[in-house]
Amino acid sequence: MGLEAVRTTCPYCGVGCGVLVTPDGKGGATVAGDPEHPSNFGRLCSKGSALGETLDPATRLLHPKVDGVRATWDEALDAVASGLKRIIDRHGPQAVGFYLSGQLLTEDYYVPNKLMKGFIGSANVDTNSRLCMSSSVAGHKRAFGTDTVPGCYEDLDEGDLFVLVGSNAAWCHPILFQRMVKAQETRGAQIVNIDVRRTATTENAQQQLTIAAGQDSTLFCGLLVYLVDNGHVDESYVAAHTENFAEAVANARAIAPNIAATALRTRLPADEITRFFRRFAATERVVTLYSQGVNQSSQGTDKVNAIINCHLAAGRIGRAGMGPFSLTGQPNAMGGREVGGLSNQLAAHMGFTEGDLDRVERFWAAPNLVRKPGLMINDMVRAIEAGSIKALWVMGTNPAVSLPQAGDMRAAMRKLELFVCSEVVASNDTLRARDGKRDGESGTSVHLPSQGWSEKDGTVTNSERRITRQRRFSDAVGEAKPDWWATSQVARRLGFAGFDYADASEVFAEHAGLSAFENEGGRDFDIGRFAAIGQEDYEGLKPFQWPAPAAGETKRRFFSDGGFFTPTGKGRFVAVAPPRLAEPVSAAFPLLLNTGRIRDQWHTMTRTGLSPRLGAHIPEPFVSVHPADAARFGLHDGGLARLSNHHGSATYRVMVTPNQERGDLFAPIHWNDETASDARIGSLVHAIVDPYSGQPDSKATPVTIAPVAMRFAGFVLSRRRIPLPRSSFWAWSAVPDGFAATLASDDDGADVLAALRADIEAGVDEDQGGEAGRIEAIRYADTR
Repeated sequence: MGLEAVRTTCPYCGVGCGVLVTPDGKGGATVAGDPEHPSNFGRLCSKGSALGETLDPATRLLHPKVDGVRATWDEALDAVASGLKRIIDRHGPQAVGFYLSGQLLTEDYYVPNKLMKGFIGSANVDTNSRLCMSSSVAGHKRAFGTDTVPGCYEDLDEGDLFVLVGSNAAWCHPILFQRMVKAQETRGAQIVNIDVRRTATTENAQQQLTIAAGQDSTLFCGLLVYLVDNGHVDESYVAAHTENFAEAVANARAIAPNIAATALRTRLPADEITRFFRRFAATERVVTLYSQGVNQSSQGTDKVNAIINCHLAAGRIGRAGMGPFSLTGQPNAMGGREVGGLSNQLAAHMGFTEGDLDRVERFWAAPNLVRKPGLMINDMVRAIEAGSIKALWVMGTNPAVSLPQAGDMRAAMRKLELFVCSEVVASNDTLRARDGKRDGESGTSVHLPSQGWSEKDGTVTNSERRITRQRRFSDAVGEAKPDWWATSQVARRLGFAGFDYADASEVFAEHAGLSAFENEGGRDFDIGRFAAIGQEDYEGLKPFQWPAPAAGETKRRFFSDGGFFTPTGKGRFVAVAPPRLAEPVSAAFPLLLNTGRIRDQWHTMTRTGLSPRLGAHIPEPFVSVHPADAARFGLHDGGLARLSNHHGSATYRVMVTPNQERGDLFAPIHWNDETASDARIGSLVHAIVDPYSGQPDSKATPVTIAPVAMRFAGFVLSRRRIPLPRSSFWAWSAVPDGFAATLASDDDGADVLAALRADIEAGVDEDQGGEAGRIEAIRYADTR
């Protein structure tokens, strides 16, 4: 590759920042924000700024493997295809499952969905967006008739009130949050932060509403009642463009009839609720932004609709500076939704209606098109456990860490007849769960090396429906290949036609063509303008928002004048269920565990965990505890504590803070068995899901906590992460030219020292070609 700057996109959150990358010719690169990209105008957050530190190929999966042994691509693809064919012939297509990721590019997403839903004949293809955005999808579809984000980022430049709900945007979507802060500083815009704890976002908020867990719907039902009773409903908009208003208002009155009742259920002061309601009612340009605190709930879809109800009632939707706005978690979560990445979707925002089924079947010339939705990922795990799913292909995600009750996933994977994983890294918890045959296992395990961020070529769609090219700026390491290519090769080995793509531009063109096929404005997603795009134009493709039909202009916002995608063309008010916790606390498990992200790490740290700059922020897994709860359970700041419930346990460093509410705990999602001794938070999270979206409730799991006494403490510095005993507490973080692990043990540290000696004596690093290496150790002991 040349050394000129390349325009591409950041691979982290759904903001979709443009990035300028200049390769240094030695495998590294300098990274800067793209000042011409309309998502970020040159700004980057801490993670984006440190991307250049994450390009080290030392951790990469370089070659295909079959049952833990290096194989050629032909051997690996033959093993996948023959295994799938054998299982389908014996047990039918429903015995196969795919689990995809919002880290995939749209082209990588499109092909496996086409293969599964159109040709294999199974809709058991889901995505890890089920864990972060599916409640928003379901809420949009109930209210709007389709999964449409009605606003755009410019609303953050023009809004006068930003209501953040369940979103620590200052840490998780910092580039968008900076736009809100700028509006605050230059125009006097205000921020209201609604969350179960005080966060970095609180620091810039004019009002912090620290709400009781699970009670978001109560607050917004109360707001709807307030708008009605005080004359703040846009009656002309409601009459002309909506339906089910009276039923939704009656339902809201039953849940939150007045300020006093709302205060009782939300545990918020009545005067603060009144202040918020008045502020919302008096401000025309209001944007309500919500994220995982809303979505990751057993009633997440109802929370989304309770928010949308208020915007529909006030007519504050689809106009500049106003509307409900879902902040997407992953870089291409929306692109995955566009290609039908969820098991209850078809491609191009189509569903399982007879008209849509017929349309997709004809466009793909699909011989085995599915006729009904498939299993969501949590149901897939149960099906694997029961033996009805016998083959699973995982692409670009780490479910052995991220799924609720993650231990169940690990156990289920060992029952598979065929496990395929397309992955960038050589080792993670999911790969290690099936890294070769064990005693008593007869199934086949295939690991396929995927191209990484610097090597991938395709498109992504951000939270405001903006599609941007991701361009490669380095050659692929080892034998890494695009995921769309690997899937196409398997499809061709299975005897299916329609998978002869020469490059990513041909996949994108087909995707665009399907979006426009028999679409006369009746479907929101239409990028037909690019259905005939060639490689040259694809390479130069500039960021654009959909819809982008072949004839007509791009629409910046939706629904200001109605035009919903429901059968009647009207937006629907939705009556929501009375809010409740999915699982209440008890004497055995008296605390509620809330999980989430921290500022400088991402998902399971396979990329961010390589950056010393990011590792310096918070180097260890921690649990935030209110001072009163710390005293109650005998915890102290900086000590260690074990969280446990009937699903599992995990050990964390204690952070005592008044920002946490009494009775609630917070722990991050990032650490795993690669980076810490015992910190997989997914092993504790219950598997209760929203009934409409299937999204797991990751914000309110009952647990207990107890101090962990350690007699020995220390640290290790190493060029690489080396095996350490699980009997001790340890956590790795990146430092310049290597890694550091903090240590603690309940003995004199002999187990740790023995592990270090064994690693030194082995002196061989197989990942570096098996050449004998020299490891020098320095030991310092302070017996006090």
